Amino acid sequence: MNKRITDSDVQEYINSHLTADVHKIAMAKSPFPDVSAADLAGQIAAKSKCMKKLPSWFRQKGIYYPSLLSVEQCSSEATAQYKSSLALTSPLIDLTGGFGVDSHYFAKSASAVTHCEINDDLSEIAAHNAGVFGQTNIQFLQGDGLGYLSATDQTFDTIYIDPARRSSSGKVFMLKDCTPDVVSNLDLMLSKAKRVIIKTAPLLDISAGLKELSNVAEIHILSVRNEVKELLWIIEKDKPKDHQIKIAAVTLNDVVKQFSFYRNDNGDITKEDTSAPQISTPPYLYEPDAALMKSGAFDLIGDKYNLTKLDRQTQLYFSEAINPTFPGRIFRISSFISAAALKKQKELTGNVIVRNYPDKAENLTKKYKIKPDREKFLIFTHSKSKGHLIIEAEIIQYY
Repeated sequence: MNKRITDSDVQEYINSHLTADVHKIAMAKSPFPDVSAADLAGQIAAKSKCMKKLPSWFRQKGIYYPSLLSVEQCSSEATAQYKSSLALTSPLIDLTGGFGVDSHYFAKSASAVTHCEINDDLSEIAAHNAGVFGQTNIQFLQGDGLGYLSATDQTFDTIYIDPARRSSSGKVFMLKDCTPDVVSNLDLMLSKAKRVIIKTAPLLDISAGLKELSNVAEIHILSVRNEVKELLWIIEKDKPKDHQIKIAAVTLNDVVKQFSFYRNDNGDITKEDTSAPQISTPPYLYEPDAALMKSGAFDLIGDKYNLTKLDRQTQLYFSEAINPTFPGRIFRISSFISAAALKKQKELTGNVIVRNYPDKAENLTKKYKIKPDREKFLIFTHSKSKGHLIIEAEIIQYY
């Protein structure tokens, strides 16, 4: 960590070059003898990334940024703030502290937080930034978090851990393929804490995770602007044997919305949907947020929000009314048309959505020469009663 970077003249340079080409800056001569061009480019790239992801860090003077990769891998401010509400009071230990975003928010509600980070430089950066924010209730330890946990006699109310995948290849992975290995070390963590919170990537299959982990009390699926960002697994030391697992799909936008339900150990969450509604022209179409889709509770979505499902294999829903509490997009339907009728139309406009339809959005856009439109949509889908069809609609709620 080069502390010269936090000097006012260097900070002024970084702030005045946030929209500049960082590659050119890295190749040019640095205007500061004690700060390399590569360091300047790295700080600019990382700070620019924080503009939307970590706005409090972006606005705060004197922040020292790690590598761009560390910023890309850390929690967003929205998800960190939410997960702080899941921790028990205090003390709390973050075994994989990283840039310190999660510890920052845990420290707002917990009186004592321990931040462990195996990368010495990253640990120093997180400690520096905590000082900039005036946080005095975070202890920073350089070294392996699980090693420290095994050696200490201290116990905690909450342990938080964010294991990383060892391999980025493929979409399917298991928790045992991550580091630290939370599966092998779960007994250790439960011997030192009442609650363990495990953050995983959204690609982890929920059923597969439940087979690997014991004592799961809750699973929280967090999405921001219709993109699932992370899964949070709440592990309770004293979980009752007959306790049903709570699944919460949470959308973290301007308004936080939550859809939750319980599933048993067999994974039973939905009933078989064999309905085939006759489509007339109901006025509104509902598309669930990605977090709801990840939950798998497709029939329960319709039950909770009083919606009729378009088709058993098509996760779109109809209603005669608008329900703004719904976590997802809502469209006002103009008409239902066939592919043959669509071919006869000229100067088509609209954003193309494909759901259970045998083609890709980019191919359909090119085939029908569809020009983009901010508010209008063409939804290519399928229903049991009408087969393949296209729904013309106008969006009235994004999230």
